[in-house]
Amino acid sequence: MAGFRDFLMRFRPVGSPGRAAPGGVPADRSAELSAELEPPLSMLEQAEAEARAVGERAVRRAAEVRAEATRQAEEIVEQARARTHDVRVETADRVRREAEAEAAELLASAEHEAATVRHRTETRMPALVDRVAALVTEELGTWRAVTAQAPGPRGEPGGRSPS
Repeated sequence: MAGFRDFLMRFRPVGSPGRAAPGGVPADRSAELSAELEPPLSMLEQAEAEARAVGERAVRRAAEVRAEATRQAEEIVEQARARTHDVRVETADRVRREAEAEAAELLASAEHEAATVRHRTETRMPALVDRVAALVTEELGTWRAVTAQAPGPRGEPGGRSPS
């Protein structure tokens, strides 16, 4: 690469326009510039080549990662499909057990309620039977008294009405 002094020499006046001065040759600026720019441009070309190589490697690596992710996803889906039957059976068993437990609770509650009603019936029944018997006896007594006083079909008391 050109040094600082060479850089400053680019700005040195060569001569005034007109006839050629003795010993002075005009500088070839395009040759100097291309000689000066050749090393950085070659380095830039190398950097571009490296960038292309890195990009290509990245594209290949991304394709590999995508392929691996697709394979893993397919494997996970396959495992999930394989487990669906087991999960359904487990869920059905759990739901059945919960339903059986609830049915057992309801049955126990109903049996307790039935026992309570039976006990209440057993304790109240004799008094109710006595009361009904007394009411029936009283009603029969009243009915007999009424029928004994009522005139019969022939006009006699105690006659029965035809039924």
